[in-house]
Amino acid sequence: MSLFFLKRLSSFMVTLLAASVIVFAVLELLPGNAAQVILGETATPESLAAMEEKLGLNLPAHVRYLQWVGGMLAGESGISISYETPTAQLMAERLQVTLPLAIMAMSLTVLLSLSLGIYAASRQNRAGDVGVMSLSQLGLALPNFWLAILLILLFAVHLQWVSAGGFPGWTEASGGGIWEAIKALLLPAMALAAVQTAILTRVTRSAVLETMREDFVRTARAKGLSRRQVLWRHVLRNAMLPVLTVMGLQFGNLITSAIVVENVFVLPGIGRLIFQAIANRDLIVVRDVVMLLSVMVIVINFVIDVLYVWIDPRLKAVS
Repeated sequence: MSLFFLKRLSSFMVTLLAASVIVFAVLELLPGNAAQVILGETATPESLAAMEEKLGLNLPAHVRYLQWVGGMLAGESGISISYETPTAQLMAERLQVTLPLAIMAMSLTVLLSLSLGIYAASRQNRAGDVGVMSLSQLGLALPNFWLAILLILLFAVHLQWVSAGGFPGWTEASGGGIWEAIKALLLPAMALAAVQTAILTRVTRSAVLETMREDFVRTARAKGLSRRQVLWRHVLRNAMLPVLTVMGLQFGNLITSAIVVENVFVLPGIGRLIFQAIANRDLIVVRDVVMLLSVMVIVINFVIDVLYVWIDPRLKAVS
């Protein structure tokens, strides 16, 4: 297990390094002047020179890269041009919205998709299976931003159960509270979870059906175990590998796709931060947020790789 973990850890570190190089290269080394992009075409030569010095553009590219990476490792981030605040502080504040939103959406996705996928697989080609697959097809066809608008019209405008947008905060001192914050994130989480639930339901159904055709399932049935006992004791764990793979990809996708949904619901999360940074031409914030999202996706995939061996120890021998 230790050798497997060291292999995965080394791959994780190499991937992080490659991601940092790509993010830096895209925003720093492409043709064009970053200071000109930030200040606009009407900027004077004096203001351009001052901005270039502030951004460190007067230094060689490799020096800027090492300073950026070294600063991140030391816990020192760049200073936002538009907010005049360290990007780490901005991202920490916005993650208080985005992470709970992604966790809520993923929880809804896992709960619904596993239940529906197992239900459909246990009733293959019957009415329940056809109904679940039809609903999943509908979920795949719905853009999350359009579903978000429908949810606002129904629950916020017509029924008036929740507010149409905004985030009150997690504490009563900020005018909100835990329950109020959860209510504000519920509709966005539902909008994000809809498409992911449809995808994971289909993957779960296919994985369960494929596992149920294995020899060990027939052996368990021959020993007298009921179909339900075989499903819960033997099939589910062996069917979880492809499901877990998709879950890892989906969690990363939920964080990145929150950009659109957060803007629909006017949530002060990471998605809205990067949207505002692009509008303000704040390339420092854009670079650090993109790197943060990359790190989160890479970390999630690393955790999924480790969980593979916990679910199926046989993988340790071939890794």
